[in-house]
Parts: sequence; structure tokens; C-alpha cells
Amino acid sequence: MTGLDHRTPAGSGRGWVALPSGGGRPGVDTFARVWATTIAGTSYVPLSSTELESFLRDLAGRIIDALLDDTFDPQVGYEVGRTLVNAHFTSPETLGRTVAVLGNRLLPQLGLSYVEGPDAAELASRLAMLQGSLASGFAEALRDRTLDEQEAIRQAVLLAREEAQYALRASEARFRAVFAGAAIGIGIADPDGRILEVNQALASMLGYTVNEMRGLNINSLRHPDEPIEMQQIFQELAAGGRDHIFLEKRLMRTDGQAVWTHLTASLIRDEDGTPRYQVAMFEDVTERHQLQERLRHQATHDPLTQLPNRTLFFERLNEALRSDDPTLRVGVCYLDLDGFKVVNDSLGHDVGDQLLVAIANRLVQCVSVGGHLLARMGGDEFVILVAPSRDTASAIEVADAALRSLEEPVRIAGHELTVSASIGVVERPVAGTSVAEVMKAADITLYWAKSDGRNRWALYDPERNAREVARYTLSATMPRALERGEFFLEYQPLVRLTDRTVIGVEALVRWRHPQHGVLRPDRFIGLAEETGLIVPLGRWVLAEACREAKRWQQKYPGQAPFVSVNLAVRQLHDRGLVGDVSAILSETGLDPSCLQLELTESAVMGSAGPPLDALHELARMGIRIAIDDFGTGYSNLSYLRRLPVHTLKLDGSFVEGLRPEDASDPVDEKIVSTLVSLAHTLNLTVTAEGIETSAQEERLRDLGCDCGQGWYLARPGPPEAVLAFS
Repeated sequence: MTGLDHRTPAGSGRGWVALPSGGGRPGVDTFARVWATTIAGTSYVPLSSTELESFLRDLAGRIIDALLDDTFDPQVGYEVGRTLVNAHFTSPETLGRTVAVLGNRLLPQLGLSYVEGPDAAELASRLAMLQGSLASGFAEALRDRTLDEQEAIRQAVLLAREEAQYALRASEARFRAVFAGAAIGIGIADPDGRILEVNQALASMLGYTVNEMRGLNINSLRHPDEPIEMQQIFQELAAGGRDHIFLEKRLMRTDGQAVWTHLTASLIRDEDGTPRYQVAMFEDVTERHQLQERLRHQATHDPLTQLPNRTLFFERLNEALRSDDPTLRVGVCYLDLDGFKVVNDSLGHDVGDQLLVAIANRLVQCVSVGGHLLARMGGDEFVILVAPSRDTASAIEVADAALRSLEEPVRIAGHELTVSASIGVVERPVAGTSVAEVMKAADITLYWAKSDGRNRWALYDPERNAREVARYTLSATMPRALERGEFFLEYQPLVRLTDRTVIGVEALVRWRHPQHGVLRPDRFIGLAEETGLIVPLGRWVLAEACREAKRWQQKYPGQAPFVSVNLAVRQLHDRGLVGDVSAILSETGLDPSCLQLELTESAVMGSAGPPLDALHELARMGIRIAIDDFGTGYSNLSYLRRLPVHTLKLDGSFVEGLRPEDASDPVDEKIVSTLVSLAHTLNLTVTAEGIETSAQEERLRDLGCDCGQGWYLARPGPPEAVLAFS
């Protein structure tokens, strides 16, 4: 044998043990013996136990090979089913016992044991598909035999009409023998549906006697849930519009139980073609149908919660989206529990499973009012299909109801668990969309709900999605952009307010994007920090700014301004920061006193350990340290005494309230005045950002602010424009 039974790869997590190859094949022999004992006596041809075991040994080997082979072929089960029928095992009891022994005895007889993991699920899935395909092959082979018997009956009827009286009596005798002795139910009715004759097999199948069935109309045997379309098919047969019918049909027993049958019906005509009789043959396939339903349920339902699974959900969503009605709409609420992993990790998976069942029951009650489909997608994810949907509001109502159903704590195993969920809501017309598009939108929207704070729903917004896609595109192309030299620097002067002298410039990075044009930092700096590209990008900015500053010094000695460069939090925590700065200064020849590094207030105030050591080391090198956007974070001036800071840059929000003296915001003015006074007490200089009017410049100068920066004083420009401000 080849495949899964050769050996188990190291670390693969297989859920079975190896079977020996070569002669003997004890696993096959043992299972063949169990199988033979199970179905003994169900064949119409008597077989000894030795003969039966020998016949089943080959079939058992084929099933086991298929179960354990690397390339799984469920067709093997189909062929085994047909082989059983061809060997005269045509009893439904044979099929039922065979399917049962496969499910209950095969794996234990082979010495296979389940473990947790994907291979155990694969083995169970293979066994279920082999059971189903065997039942299918058995049923189709049995139907073929039925068709052969039907043809023999039809030929006997025709022959009886055409032959002489003697031959007619002989033919009728043969017909009666076949009719009465057939193992399947047979009935004959006139074109109006009145039953003329039935055999004992059909009468027993439906709980009647033969005499009770004579004279009944076939309509009285129909199941009440039979679709109108099926009734129309029988009307066409009776009227001569059809000659044959092959279909599955439910009949009603006298005790009210449904009997599933495979029906083969034929129309017998007179010589002139007028319909004379309807001959129908009924094979009881109730057990097979129930088996198929059980297998179908297992394949389309979650074993833990018994909810429909993702397979059934996608089937229903596909059905909804196939509608040709342009007015039809569909909604999807994609739900994920918040922090469910903590329950599994702290209380165990058993409690987690019980919690999932409890939540599933609550959600079922929630959606049952509207008749919506609730499915478990896996893990702690559920999905609600709102089809058809009236409008967006109706889908949101379902999401709100789902959230409300989880508000009350869940009590499990002595624990009171509070559960919340995030829900992505998608609602749109059926026309012009697909399953993939709907689920992609639902997944994106679920992520929005999570990132917006959890315990809420988020509605799909195509404009927001377009922004997210553009943001992701920028993030993905940023590394190559740095390699291709798409980034460049502009410089904005830092002006001394007492005499309007440019004493420094702030380096501002720009991205010359090939599709989107020039992008400002607010479009990509956040992405760079998220992806870690801020470290190489910041290194490039620092090196480029230092090179420019050195060129200014060489061209205009004694007049060139210092250059101020922003450092991100991630750069401050990079252990190579001091080395990078030192190497760049050495490479460019720039004096450290001509370099200022700006850090945000939150980054500086939270610094400790290596980051704080790096700041002190940079300050000892002679580099100026400035706190950017001061006043928007901690504003802890006492902490500043322990930091190597030289300059505070006041956030522009404080400057905005400074207007002419008679219209100035007194609160902003007092804040600025206090901050300037305290900074000076700590021997720090103060630079005000965002100066846009002459009144703001004048008020800041009056309040003792040292420097200013803003569009009113000077806008950012290329390197060659810097000295024009001097």
C-alpha cells in the first residue's frame, strides 16, 4: 500500500498509526471478517461465511487503500456499492449495515486513533465521503436493476397483447410471477389515476393490504408537501405528454409517516397511441435518504453549536445573489467576539466552547424573529445573512439586536462572563455584486469596528475603503520610493522675533509620488512609523539635511542657520540612533552645534532607559534638543529639569488664539505667557509654531517668545531659497 499508511512524517501531527505492507494485511482481513458477520444473510444468493468473507476481503482492501492514500478518490466507495448490488446484495438492510460498520468499526479494527488536529478532521471527512459514495453507488446499481425489471415487465405486457391467446396466457403468467414476486413495489393505474393492481411489496411498503389499495386514486398517496411541479409531471404522463418518469417521490403511509421512494413510471399505450395504463415501480430509499440527510447535515453544520457552517452560508448567499430581480437587496452582518482568546487562555477551551454555545443560542433567538440565517464561520466568528433586505436600516437593526443580545453576562461553570462583539455590516443591491465582494467588504468593515473601539458595528463605506486602499498602496510602495529617490526636503525658517533674523530652518520631508504628485508628511509619516520604514527614512532625512547645512556653511560662513530635524518615537528607541547621528556628522563634516533634533512631547516625557541615555549622549555631543508641539501632551515642566532639552516649540493651537490685544483670547494668552516664563526659568528658549498673522507675531514678541515659525514669517522652500531669508 502507498500513501498515508507507509509512515507518519516527523512533526506532522497525523491522527493514525502505520499499517503493515505486503502479505497477510491483518487490518483488511479483520475488517472483512467483521463486515461479513454484519451483513450475513442479507444476500438473495446464499453464501457460506468463508465465501462471503473472501468476497468482501477485496472490497475492504479497496476501501482502506482509498481511505489512507495520499490522493483521495471517493469514487472507490461508489464502485464498491455497485459491486455489492451486482453480487445480489440488494436489500436496504445490506446498505444500512454496511454504512454502519464502516462508521463504527473500520477505524478501531485498523488500529487508527483520533487526535486533535487537521489530519483527524481529514480522516473523518474521507470516511464520511466514502460512506456517501458507497450509498450512492449502491442506489444507482439498484435503480439499474429496477429499470431492467421494468423493461422486462413492459415487454411482457406488449408481448401479451400481440401474441395469440395461448401465448397471451403464458405471458400473463410470467407477468404475474414477476409482478407478485418482485422485491420492489409495483402498481398499475388507469389514465385517471385509479389504482387497478398493486403487488404485496407496494402494499406492505405503505401499510395497506392489496385489496385496500385497489380502487384508490394515486393522489391519495401523495405527501402533502409535494411540490406542484411534481404533480404537473404526473399529469403530463397520464395525458400522454411523457412516456417515462424517473424521480424521487415521497409517499404517505397509513400511519402518517413519509416514505421516500425512487419512482420509475411508464405509460402503456393502445395500438393507436391512446394512453391505457400507468405502470409505476417504487423502490423504498427512506434509509438511504435519511443517511444522506445526516451526512448533509454533518457537512453543512457546525458540530459544536449545531448552527449552519460557512459551507451552508455561502450556498445561501450564492442563491440570494443569483436573483434576476434588480430591486432585491442583501445584507450581511459579520460578527466577531471581542477578546474571546482571553477566555480560552485563562479558563480553558471547555469553558470557551460552552460560552460559544450560549452565545449561539442568544443569537438564534435574536435573528429568529426576522427569519434570517445565522451561521458560525469558525472560531469566535458568526455571520447573519439578511436576505432579502429591505434597506440599510434593516441590516443595522439586526446588528443592533445582536449586540443587545450579548449585553447580559453569561454564567458558565461558576463564572460570570461579560461578552461583547464587533460587527461589520454590508448592505447592498444584489445586482452587480458577488459573494467574494460581499465577504471582502464584510471583513474590511469588521476590522473597522474593531479598530474603532469594539463592542459596536461599522457600516461599509466605499469612500473610506478607497482611502484605506490608497493608504495601503502608499505603505506598500514606500520602501521602493526611498530607493528610487522620490523623497525630497523643503526647509522652513525659524525666525528670531526681536529682529526677524533667520537663525535656523526645519527640514520637512516631501514625497514626489509618480501618481499622486507631491505628498505632505501627514499622508505618509504615520505609515512609515507603522511599518518601521521611519528609521531608514529618518536616517536619510538627517543625512540630507546635514549635507545641505554644511553646503550653506561653506558658501556663507558665519551666516548659515542651524538645521532642525524631526525624530520619530521609533527612531528614539532605535539602538543605532547615536551611532547613525555621529556617523552622519562625521561624513558631512557638520558641526554638532549646527544640528537640532526635534522630538514630540510624549516621546520625550516617556523616555527612560536606553532612549533617555541616547538623548543625553546626543546632547553631550553638542547637538541641540527641542520638544515639538509642546503643550499637547504631558506638559510636565518639572520633568524637563532632568532632560537635556534646549528649546520648547509651542503648539500652534495656543498661537491661534493670539490676536490684536483687544480681541485676544485671554486663556491662550495666559497659557503662552506662563509657558514662556517657566521655560525661561529653566534656561530654555521658546519657539512658537503656526504664526499666520502680524498680530500673532506681535503678541508673541510682547510675551517674550524667542523665535517663531509659520507661513506669515516664511513658507517652506527648496534649499537654495533658505539663505534668501537671511
